[in-house]
Amino acid sequence: MKQAILAVTSFALIIGLSSFAIKDAKKDVVNYNVNAERSRVDWIGSKKGDFHTGTFTVKSGSVAVNAGKLQGGKFVIDLANLKVTDAGGGEKLTGHLKSPDFFDVAKFGEATYEIKTVNYTSDNAAEVTGNLTVKGITIPVKFTANIRSADDKGFFAQAFFSIDRTLLGLTYGVGMVSKDVQVAVHLFGTK
Repeated sequence: MKQAILAVTSFALIIGLSSFAIKDAKKDVVNYNVNAERSRVDWIGSKKGDFHTGTFTVKSGSVAVNAGKLQGGKFVIDLANLKVTDAGGGEKLTGHLKSPDFFDVAKFGEATYEIKTVNYTSDNAAEVTGNLTVKGITIPVKFTANIRSADDKGFFAQAFFSIDRTLLGLTYGVGMVSKDVQVAVHLFGTK
């Protein structure tokens, strides 16, 4: 009789503990679709004695979130929709950046960024590592993302970092035009 009670108690304990483990393992990953109307990538490029600013729209993509934490994702940047935003750059610079000297948008109208790892350093900040592909060249890019929201209302994150453009084959004007480009990513998502 004692063995039967012990067996039933052990079975109940195992079922009870496993039910907690199953609940933790079943946290659902929520996919947010990138809101192309609100998301964008801003840039600042410098040359001797001056600088230029501009933006790319984010065409599409999605991010995966589990329990309010970013886990992964991928998004497409519309290079063909490049816009120079400073008064000194104008249409001439826009045309030059779209040419084979830089992005060659006739052949390579899109770039992609795919998140490979996300390591949170605080409640709202995470080190994101992924692959950026521009003009058929893929390089690893790591940055700190500020996760502003990841809840039922939507997803919003920002990142500010520098990238060496020559690693992507964008070598025009090295020596006159800085290799480092300042980048700001503003990514919005909805369920």
